[in-house]
Amino acid sequence: MPLLYQPKEGSVLICDFRGYEVPEMVKIRPVVVIRKHRANSLVVTVVPLSTTAPDHMLEHHLELQSHLQGASPVCWAKCDMVATVSLSRLDRIKRRDRQGKRVYVISQLDTDEFYAIKVAVRKALGL
Repeated sequence: MPLLYQPKEGSVLICDFRGYEVPEMVKIRPVVVIRKHRANSLVVTVVPLSTTAPDHMLEHHLELQSHLQGASPVCWAKCDMVATVSLSRLDRIKRRDRQGKRVYVISQLDTDEFYAIKVAVRKALGL
């Protein structure tokens, strides 16, 4: 179910990029919200996360601790792939609790990780 509100900056969510065109992101993947839109409450700016290491590590790739259950212990922020997306593309992360019941969560990056992503985005954009 899509989100009905703008999540906090630094939130880790799932984004459905289907409908975009290759070489853009075209699948469902985790993202970090880096900015709420001030004038349009139905969109946010995100940076996609990947469990696949980049072929060539560049200054806009950032290794982070994974926020997905059962996934690789690390992930990479693809700070050169910034996108502004509709809230209808976003959902919470689905996990299983100790009893095996599905729960929905929104992870939050710590302050240092979020700051590092913003620095890497600036480098990717040449700012």
